[in-house]
Amino acid sequence: DLFANRDQDYTSGAKIAWASPNVRSFADDECLPPWLHQAGRLFREVYPLAVDEGNVIVTFGQAMYTPRDRTTRALIATDRPYAGWTYLGFGFNTRSARRLDSYEINLGVVGPWSHAKELQDFIHRVRGFERFQGWKNQLGNEFGAQVVYERKYRSELLQFPDRHEGFGMDLIPHFGWSVGNVATYANAGFELRGGWGLPDDFGTSPIRPAGDNAAPRADGTVRQFTRDIGAHVFASLDARAVVRNIFLDGNTIRDSHSVRKERIVADAAVGVAANFGKYKVAYVRVFRTREFAGQSTAPRYGAITISGPL
Repeated sequence: DLFANRDQDYTSGAKIAWASPNVRSFADDECLPPWLHQAGRLFREVYPLAVDEGNVIVTFGQAMYTPRDRTTRALIATDRPYAGWTYLGFGFNTRSARRLDSYEINLGVVGPWSHAKELQDFIHRVRGFERFQGWKNQLGNEFGAQVVYERKYRSELLQFPDRHEGFGMDLIPHFGWSVGNVATYANAGFELRGGWGLPDDFGTSPIRPAGDNAAPRADGTVRQFTRDIGAHVFASLDARAVVRNIFLDGNTIRDSHSVRKERIVADAAVGVAANFGKYKVAYVRVFRTREFAGQSTAPRYGAITISGPL
């Protein structure tokens, strides 16, 4: 919300992701710690095909949601519930030159156990902002689970003279789904990008499940960036058919505040990304359609992503 000069709806989110090097086998590759081998064996049962390029993603994140009115302590029946979501994610990426498949499991807690209130209060206190007064009405404690799948394709539209060294354009369509008590939906969309030295990845997404773009290196590709300095602009669209959204529908196993959600929700985003050596920095501005009946304004927010080797 800092970038949109507002403080409501999806009001804050942060995510840290670690990606392994390329692995030939998720079950016994030497670059993975032993505790990941068992998970790799289970994944191999789901994805029995041979993996030419793949890697493992581990994430830790938190998201918080608030209504528009920060001053009232009473329940605001016509606005969204207060909610926090803190989670640990684990996923596998497999790719070919033009396709990326992402599988992800997120496990965490919704409600006071997420400590979203405490973090928001701390940030507002440090920055001198008025604190939200209605957190006592937040969703109750609930363990959350989410299984996510997404597939992306990449098609080159323009190379001059080479997409990595010179100016290039590409199109990255995607589709996928999520199942769980936190979110159940089907989604599809695309990203269009153009610039100099396009990286060997599958786009730049804001924080969302299966949006991590630490793609495995393609066979024979040593570096993600072939230029020491590169830059590109991008625009994307993601539309979702929503079956469940705990942050609007309320708790699964207890009574709680809820609102009538919209079944179709879309995000449009525009942004710019640049790489400096092995590091990539991206800024994106996201515009979301209204998520529930009676929502006063359509959500919008900004996000910064920084990635690179440790």
